[in-house]
Amino acid sequence: MKLDIRRIAAIGAVLATAFISFSANANISLAGTRVIYPAQNREVTVQMTNEGKKPSLVQTWIDDGDANALPENIRVPFTLTPPVSRVNGGKGQALRIVYTGEALPQDRESVFYLNVLDIPPSEDGADGNQLQFAFRTRIKMFFRPAQLAGDTSRVVDQVRWSLVTDQNGAAVLRATNPTGYYISLNKLSLSGSKAIDLQPQMIPPKGSYDFALPANTHPAADASVVFQSVNDYGAMDDHTATLTR
Repeated sequence: MKLDIRRIAAIGAVLATAFISFSANANISLAGTRVIYPAQNREVTVQMTNEGKKPSLVQTWIDDGDANALPENIRVPFTLTPPVSRVNGGKGQALRIVYTGEALPQDRESVFYLNVLDIPPSEDGADGNQLQFAFRTRIKMFFRPAQLAGDTSRVVDQVRWSLVTDQNGAAVLRATNPTGYYISLNKLSLSGSKAIDLQPQMIPPKGSYDFALPANTHPAADASVVFQSVNDYGAMDDHTATLTR
């Protein structure tokens, strides 16, 4: 009798899966969706809380934009403590971030990312065949030079919007940001008889970002830019801007 190896392997995979229990609950939350680090501060703290009933093992690190980089290979001008901690259910832990003084631009913000990896405990009574999920939270951290201190509520009004053709001949919506701040967008569209929705991105300080228009779209002559920006507190602010042609 000839055995079908592929069929046996498939059945084995199904049987193995049948005896695996799943644990998929994120317990660790952060107080905020972004971190602002004023350069004049000695340190910044971020509070994390275990909203579950059981302890979690938490690993934390800061990266400079590469989400796939291993923590041990990352070099950033900050120390973060504790890098690993146990947070009991219903309890909290303060993360302490300290700038170590390496040179960063003083006329604009620099962006980094705070990572929090939540490793939940095994379920009570589970056998060795348990599949667990670790949950990673990654939020933006803006290092803000001292000369940028002050009210940021009207910064977004300085962004200029225009329809241009990029180097590949494609029509794009160009956002030009003359300020020293990153502008984070949550929603973005061009108004008209039929709104044109665009993919929101972050506009760099003293730079620009080109938002690709969908193929075969033609913005109305009187189109405006309608968007939501994210402020320092993580709240959404609504805006309408004039489009420059």
